[in-house]
Amino acid sequence: MKKLLVNKKVVILLLVGTLLLTYSFQSKFFEVAKQIEIYNTLFKELNMYYVDEINPAELTNKAIKNTLKDLDPYTNFYNEQDVETARIRRAGEYGGIGVSVYYSKKGIELQEIYKGFSADKAGLKAGDVIISVDNQSIKNMERDQLSMFLKGTPNSKFSVEVDRQGTILTKEITRDKVIVNPVPFAEMIDEETGYITLTRFNEKASSEIKKAYKKLKKLGMKKLVFDLRSNPGGSLLESIRISNFFLPKGKTIVTTKAKIKKWSNTYKTQNEPLDLQIPIVVLINERSASASEIVSGSLQDYDRAVLLGKRSFGKGLVQRYRDLMYGTQLKLTISKYYTPSGRCIQELDYTNRDDQGHIPKFSDRGVNAFKTQNGRTVYDGGGVKPDIEMNTTNRNKTTESLLQSRAVFNYVTRYYYNNKDFKDFENFEFKNSDFKDFTKYLKTDTTFVTEQEALFKKAYLASHNSNISSEYNAIKEQLYKDKIDKISKNKDIISEILKIKILERYLYKEGVYKYNLTKDKVIANAVSLLKDNKQYYKILSGK
Repeated sequence: MKKLLVNKKVVILLLVGTLLLTYSFQSKFFEVAKQIEIYNTLFKELNMYYVDEINPAELTNKAIKNTLKDLDPYTNFYNEQDVETARIRRAGEYGGIGVSVYYSKKGIELQEIYKGFSADKAGLKAGDVIISVDNQSIKNMERDQLSMFLKGTPNSKFSVEVDRQGTILTKEITRDKVIVNPVPFAEMIDEETGYITLTRFNEKASSEIKKAYKKLKKLGMKKLVFDLRSNPGGSLLESIRISNFFLPKGKTIVTTKAKIKKWSNTYKTQNEPLDLQIPIVVLINERSASASEIVSGSLQDYDRAVLLGKRSFGKGLVQRYRDLMYGTQLKLTISKYYTPSGRCIQELDYTNRDDQGHIPKFSDRGVNAFKTQNGRTVYDGGGVKPDIEMNTTNRNKTTESLLQSRAVFNYVTRYYYNNKDFKDFENFEFKNSDFKDFTKYLKTDTTFVTEQEALFKKAYLASHNSNISSEYNAIKEQLYKDKIDKISKNKDIISEILKIKILERYLYKEGVYKYNLTKDKVIANAVSLLKDNKQYYKILSGK
């Protein structure tokens, strides 16, 4: 009898629990449906009765992006054109002219020319602005419209008008099949040491790494410098395949934890490795993110490579594309990932931003210690920390603002046209006098504006008081000096970036890679460590 009563109580509790869960689900579903209906009725009313014409697609696009902006920067809506652009980026192939670009009201400004492709063959230069295509002006067009002009079927032809430093040129261009090689450079540094750089984790990444590795082995490679600096990441599966090249079959590379159970997975190496013995130094920096951190984190956790450089970006989130209506997509964050030792290297806690929009760091609440295979201590909560950290300054917010603006690009363009006959690349250095010239240039550049400068200018324009112009100019001058003082604290970083960007204008990326084999201090440190077997294995042993 007692057993029967217990069973009845269990059944009643299960029924109550099921009812509560059902009610919770229905309540949540009703709230979602309610909000969608509110938006639909609002949209219809606007479209029918607002005094001026509105663009439905633009209005919806803005509404969606505004909805997502307070989540994290990786959760995004893609319209039909964005979907195609993202597909091309993942595939690494497209019909185009071989350039990276900026879009502006002036037209399409060429940021980089890829050596050997049609833009290069037509004589286009970085800094050129395409202002018309097939006699159609493209000034003042929206970004989505501009992005359509340069892409197309390989071998199709079109003409452009180009504004080059005030001179208008006409060029005819034939589109190529552009293949973006994620391994743009792989060469021997010396008789024993190979160098491979990986710039992105697209669908070709693992196959190109394998090809580069085999090429260098044939050339006598016994040690490897693997460069992941400034690699923003990409495919999770490609990062696992690349890790597998240097780790045994059956090893856990990454674990993902999601709200949806089926998206919580443990990913292990599936194949026999390429090499379990070759000494490896992996280079990382502040811009090594996502898949780069999965590879570097797993090699560190298994004590398979020494990491050298600067602490990585700290992106421990995984995204997935979800198909929506009419060919659009949502890329959303579905899980966090964890390295083999169990650490999540995500730095920013987007869920707990405060009322002012400030995003805290997970490390603000402290970091947790984890152990590598050999017992070395590693930490979570803010990127992958290298085993050997390069002694450079840490970027401050003003420097970040500078590097996100077009000021460096604009200055390099000016430098190139002022020094067109420059030839002594082997001995080129960006000197103190050059840095001083750069800071003077920033006084005239309109793209590098700090938050304080923007707010002050807005307040001045709103005041409508012409009597305070002298005071305004004095404060404006002081704000300029303040930002120069702040970026000067990162003079070593900025000077190096400017040097490389200037050399790219003359030598293309390929020439810069060759230059760096003998001139890059980080690569030199990596080579030096690989020559010192005792020190290399001492670091990995943790003793």
